Amino acid sequence: MQTCTLLLRFFYQEHHSKEDFSVRGKEPKDEVQIYTWKDATLHELTDLVRVVTPAAKRRNARLSFAFIFPDTNDRFVVREVGKTDSHRNGKLDDNKALAQLGFQIGDYLDVAIL
Repeated sequence: MQTCTLLLRFFYQEHHSKEDFSVRGKEPKDEVQIYTWKDATLHELTDLVRVVTPAAKRRNARLSFAFIFPDTNDRFVVREVGKTDSHRNGKLDDNKALAQLGFQIGDYLDVAIL
């Protein structure tokens, strides 16, 4: 079975509130769009975030990942799904894949750099 890529819209720096996504077209400005797969791990996504923002390159940087998606009433929900350390592989939630964490095509990924 072949896996198709998906467009992932991710927002970084700090966790955003669900209200930040309530108006389509007025999402936060700190957005990056990448093509990836549902089997991409948080470690692989951490490497991508490190390319985008210097704060994620700090040796002691920890990244917190959350999915943002609409509920059945079209209200946005923020659900934290994992944490990684910027320079350590295999710790925390590094090896968890988007699909394993319940990611659905169309969800946003919110990444806070702690």
